[in-house]
Amino acid sequence: MWRVTIKGLLAHKLRLALTGLAIVLGVTFTTGTLVLTDTLHNTFTSLFNQIYQNIDYEVRGHVIFSSTGTVPVRNPFPASVLEAVRRVPGVQVADGYVNGYAQFIQKNGNAVSTTGAPTIGMSYFHDQQLSSLHLVSGAAPTTGTQVVMDEGTARKYHFRVGDRVGVLLPGIPQTFTISGIVRFGTADNLAGATIAAFNLPTAQELFLKFGQYDTIEVITKPGADKAAVGRAIARLLPQGLEVVNGQTVANESASTINQALGFFSTALLVFGFIALFVGGFTIFNTFSIIVGQRTRELALLRMVGASRRQVFRSVLLEALLLGVVASLVGLGLGFLTAMGLVALLKAFGITLPTGSLIFKSGTVGAALLVGIGVTVVSAISPARRAVRIPAIAAVSDHQSVSEVSSTRRVTTASVVGAAGIVALLVGLTAPKIQLVGLGAVGIFVGVGMLSSLVARPISSVIGRPFARVFKISGRLGRENSMRSPRRTAQTSAALMVGLALVSTFAIFGASLSKSATSGINNAIKADYVVTNGTTGGPPVGFNPGASVSVASVPGVSRVSNVYSGLFEVAKSVTALTAIAPSDLSTTVILRMSSGAGGASLANGSILVDTSRANADHLHVGSILHVTFASTGPTTMRVGGIYKPNTLIGSYVTGSSFFRSHFAAGTVPIAMLIKTSTGATASITRAVMSVLKVYPNLKVKTRAQFIQTQQAQVNQLLGLVYALLALAILIALIGIVNTLMLSVFERTREIGLLRAVGMRRRQVRTMIRSEAVILSVFGAIIGIVVGTVLGVALTESLRQQGLVDLVIPFANLVFFLLLAAMLGLVAATWPARRAAKLNVLDAIATE
Repeated sequence: MWRVTIKGLLAHKLRLALTGLAIVLGVTFTTGTLVLTDTLHNTFTSLFNQIYQNIDYEVRGHVIFSSTGTVPVRNPFPASVLEAVRRVPGVQVADGYVNGYAQFIQKNGNAVSTTGAPTIGMSYFHDQQLSSLHLVSGAAPTTGTQVVMDEGTARKYHFRVGDRVGVLLPGIPQTFTISGIVRFGTADNLAGATIAAFNLPTAQELFLKFGQYDTIEVITKPGADKAAVGRAIARLLPQGLEVVNGQTVANESASTINQALGFFSTALLVFGFIALFVGGFTIFNTFSIIVGQRTRELALLRMVGASRRQVFRSVLLEALLLGVVASLVGLGLGFLTAMGLVALLKAFGITLPTGSLIFKSGTVGAALLVGIGVTVVSAISPARRAVRIPAIAAVSDHQSVSEVSSTRRVTTASVVGAAGIVALLVGLTAPKIQLVGLGAVGIFVGVGMLSSLVARPISSVIGRPFARVFKISGRLGRENSMRSPRRTAQTSAALMVGLALVSTFAIFGASLSKSATSGINNAIKADYVVTNGTTGGPPVGFNPGASVSVASVPGVSRVSNVYSGLFEVAKSVTALTAIAPSDLSTTVILRMSSGAGGASLANGSILVDTSRANADHLHVGSILHVTFASTGPTTMRVGGIYKPNTLIGSYVTGSSFFRSHFAAGTVPIAMLIKTSTGATASITRAVMSVLKVYPNLKVKTRAQFIQTQQAQVNQLLGLVYALLALAILIALIGIVNTLMLSVFERTREIGLLRAVGMRRRQVRTMIRSEAVILSVFGAIIGIVVGTVLGVALTESLRQQGLVDLVIPFANLVFFLLLAAMLGLVAATWPARRAAKLNVLDAIATE
C-alpha cells in the first residue's frame, strides 16, 4: 500500500501542489508569527540582560497596582535613602535615577511622533557601570541646558551634537543643547521610543520629583557577599520600598515590552489559524472529490485483497505526506515572512534592536503539528467514505458518495451548529474570546454541513441569468453546479468562512464608526477638543498654562480641563476621569440615570456609568474601595449613575478631589473649548496661534474630532481586511482545485461536447459560469452568517458604548460582486485547460 500511495501522489503532481498550497500559506503565516514572537522575546531579553549585567541590586517602591503590558505604578521615594544605601558595607557604587515624559520637537516645529512607542525622559548616569545609555558621539549632559538624544531619533530627524532642540515636558516646553548621541545598550533606540536624558538635578526638576528618586541602582564590591549586602539593604529600607537583584529587573523590563508587543503576535496568530481553518475545508473537499474519482481504483484494491483498514490508511497516508511536504515548505517560507513582519513593525514605528531571527525547535514542532494535523483531520471523513466502497464497484458504475443528505448528517450538523451558537453567546456575554472563537468554528462547520440542503435551489436561481445570457454554455454551467449539491457546498465552504468573517467585521466597524459619531455628539457640547498628539502608553498631559492662554482668545466662553489617571477599583486597574463640577453643564453632556452630577463632583463623590453600575451592582450611595498610587487606599461614595459617555469613560470625579489624590503637578490630558459663536475659521486660527508653543497639542473642531475617530476605525478595519485576504486567497485555491478536478473527471464529457460542435470559447464560458455560481453561493451563505455574527457581536457590546447597529448593505453587495469577480478569476486556468483538451483523446478517456 505504501508504493500504491506514493505512485498515486506522483501521478497527480498538479493536484498535490494545489491542495498543498492551502496548507503552505497557513503554515507560512503561522511560522512567521512564531519566529517573530521568539525573536522579540530573545532580542529584548538579551538587550536588558546586557544592560543590567553590572547591576547587582535595584531599590524601588512597591507596586501600587499594575495592568498587563504596562509599566507597574510605583511611587518615588526620598533621596535620603541613597545615602543610607551607600553606607551599607559591601556597596561599591550606588546612585539615584528618575524618569518621566519628554518629547522632542523637530526642526520644523512639529513634535516628534513615535507611532505608539513612548517618549522617555530620564536622568543620565555618569558612572557607565550603572548606565543603560552609551555615548556614540559628544559628551554627557553636565548642565541644566544640555540633553543627550538617542541615535535613532538623531538619525531620523537629522540632529547632531551641538544642535538646539525643543523638548515638551510636563511643564512648559524648553530648549536644550544636544551634548551627546547615545545608544540604549547596543540598540540605537528602544523599540521606536525616543530617549531624552538630562543630568540628575535637571531631570528631578523637569519631572517634578524634587528631592526624590524612582530607583537606586547598586553595584557591590568585588568579593563581597552579594546576598548579605542585599539583606542589609532590605533591613534599612523604610516601609513601601523593596530591593531586587538586577536579573529580576532585566526580566521584568523585557517582559513588559514583550507583553506590550504581544497583541501584534496574537493578532497575526489568530489570522494564521483562520487561514489553516479555511485550508481544512479545501483539503476536505479535495479528498472527497478524489475518493469519488478513484472509486474503481479503490474497489480494485479491495478485490485483490486490500482490507478496509489498508484502504483507510492509504488515504490518510496521502494526507500525511501532503501535510508533511506542505508544512516543510511553509516552514521555509515562514522564515522569510518573519523578515517581512519585522519590516511591517518598522513601518509602524517599532524598530527592533539589531539581531538575527530566532528559529526555535518549538516553532518547527508547532508548525508541523498544526499543518499535518489540519491536513490529516480534514482527510478522515473522506477516508472513512473510501472504506465503504464495495469491491463490486470495480466492474460497475457504483458511486461512492451519495448526494442525498442523510438524517445523520443533518443531525450532526445541527448539534455542532447549536453548540457553536451556545459557545458564541456565552463567550460574548462572559466575555471569553476563546469561547467566541470556538463558537464561530462550530457555527461555520455546522453551516458548511447544512448548506448542501440549499445548494441545488440557490445554485439554480444564481445560474438562471447565465443560462439566459450564455445559452447552452450557461445552462451547462448551471446544471454542473446543481448536479452535486454536496460538492457545491463543500467547495463554497472555504469562501463562506472568509466572507462571513469579512462581513462580521464590516458590520462591527460600521457600527463602531457610527457609535463614535453619536457617542461624541452625546458626550460633549464643546466646539473644540484639544489633546496631546502623543500616541502609546497612558495619556500625556500638558501645561495648564495652555488653558489660560486659550481662555484669553476672543470668542472663547469656557475652557474645561479634563484630567485622567489610573486607580484601582473592584480589584482592577482602570482610568478615573476628572473635570470641574461647574463645567458639566457647559462643555460636557452627562445624562444622569440617577443621583446628582455637578453637586456630587463638588463634594468629592464619584460618578459611575450604567455599564459598570450594572456589572458591579452599584447604586447611589454605594461605597467603593479604591486605591491611588500617591495616597493609597480610601473609599469613595457613588453620587450618581450616568449613561455611557465616550469622552468621560466609566468613572468620573471632581478635579479638586482628583488633584488631591494624584502626584503634585498632575496636568490635564484634554481641553474642551466652548465658544459664543461655535467653531469658526477665525477662532480656530486664534486658538492654534496661542498654542503654537505647544506643538504636541492638536486642536480639532468637534466634527474633526469625530472624523479622526472614524479614520482610526477605518484604518483598523483595513488592516483586518488585509489579513483576511489570506483566507479568501486559500478559498479561491480551493475553487481552482475543485474546477481542475471537475475538468479531469469530465474529460470524456467535454470531449463529446466538443465533438458535437461546442467551441473552445463556449467550454471556457461553461467552466467560468460554474465558478461564478460556486463563488456567489458561498458569498451569499457567508454574508448571511457574517451578518448574524456581526449583529450578535455589536449587540453584546451595547453596554460598553457600541449603541448604534449599522448594517452596511452597500459593502455587503460589494463583497457579493467581488466574490463573483474572484470566482471568474479562479476559473481562468481550469477553463483554459478544459478548452485545450484534445477532442479525440478526451473521447477515448475511460
